[in-house]
Amino acid sequence: MTSSANLNPNSLTFADDAENAIPLHVIAVDTLDTWAKAQPDRIANWVRAAGFSGALGSTLLVPDGNGGIEMALAGYGSDAARCRGRFHLAGCAAGLPEGIYALNGLEPEYATQEALGWLLGGYSFDRYAEQRPAKARLVAPEGIDAARIEIIAAGEALTRDLINTPAGDMGPTDLEAACGALASEHGATMEVIRGEALLAQNFPMIHAVGRAAADGPRLIDMAWGDSGPSLTLVGKGVCFDTGGLNLKPGASMGLMKKDMGGAATVLGLAHMIMALELPIRLRVLIPAVENAVAGNAFRPGDILTARNGKTVEINNTDAEGRLVLADALSLGAEGAPDLMISMATLTGAARVAVGPDLAPYYADDSALVSALEDAAARVADPVWRLPFHDPYEAMIEPGIADLDNAPKGGFAGSITAALFLRRFAVDTTYMHFDIYGWNPTAAPARPKGGVGMGARALLEALPRMLGL
Repeated sequence: MTSSANLNPNSLTFADDAENAIPLHVIAVDTLDTWAKAQPDRIANWVRAAGFSGALGSTLLVPDGNGGIEMALAGYGSDAARCRGRFHLAGCAAGLPEGIYALNGLEPEYATQEALGWLLGGYSFDRYAEQRPAKARLVAPEGIDAARIEIIAAGEALTRDLINTPAGDMGPTDLEAACGALASEHGATMEVIRGEALLAQNFPMIHAVGRAAADGPRLIDMAWGDSGPSLTLVGKGVCFDTGGLNLKPGASMGLMKKDMGGAATVLGLAHMIMALELPIRLRVLIPAVENAVAGNAFRPGDILTARNGKTVEINNTDAEGRLVLADALSLGAEGAPDLMISMATLTGAARVAVGPDLAPYYADDSALVSALEDAAARVADPVWRLPFHDPYEAMIEPGIADLDNAPKGGFAGSITAALFLRRFAVDTTYMHFDIYGWNPTAAPARPKGGVGMGARALLEALPRMLGL
């Protein structure tokens, strides 16, 4: 599986037939009258007769004298309406007939976002059944970096494909293969430590979590670039999570194919970084496991010793993501990167706190926070900062061991998980994302299913974060 897997080859690229493109006029509610007055009477009368008001997401085809399409109109609503969503023209694209369109009347500051949304609206997951994605294609608007937008769209599509693929076809071996394909595509190197070798090379918690599965645990280590500041990305690759011996109820297991959403998002971001040839040294670490039930599964009450020597009391085998990340973060910290970022579908508490549309993150460095939040606003990839709240450190210290993987009481579940991970990201600048990785309701450019969260914001912020 590569960044173009399962995709209509034209769906995530711009059309190049500008000469024959249908003009698509983007019209806000407050600009309709002005636009209509500048048109010939037959067009203005048609628009009035059709009741087109410029409402957000509305479309109208204007015929020519031969029964063809002379132009199309896309409603852009009001400022207040647009603030309640993003990628508005992707919603319009879904209502247009097959053809090639060229935008007119879109403010330049919106062009990049809307063009990306249009491409993302062409995504469909058709590995198992034929889908019908929107067939309206777009000519790249003037003034945008079309190649960059296509790369970002491909990275997001890779993330979606990986998350949407069920665990039967996306186990640890398959995730390793996807990483290998991406490494090959970009000339990166990759090493993999599997099975019992994890114990020999001191990754005991990755081994403990994944040893009960038929598809054994592994640590995937990808490297790219030989100059510039260093960035290490760590992605949770739990390909399916039964909960282990603390078995999840059936209703809670239905979406567990997405529990490798952190790894999928990291790989999508890695594709963007490598394809854009950012001048950095990139490392990607993915602990790939399945949390299964068998006679050799790790147990509640066990005490594990992590790579960095800290002991961890297991109070819930369903809090396994932080265990595999801990060993990977320890390895990452040993390399002393300039910045280390983990991404994981780690806690239900984060989803409850901010819902499925925001990417919650943790960071202590105010300069990184400023860079990320400015970037997130520019690229319509919303994030929300949660605190590394030091007074809660005591909640993850059980007394019998250095750390508790699942503090009792249910309070501050996302924060205590982030504090747990920070104990392993020592002596390095660290950020952590506790994402959901799934869009429960279809929206413009974001169909129901797997979705990247925070990757585009990070890509936009990296030059400022790393001093490029």
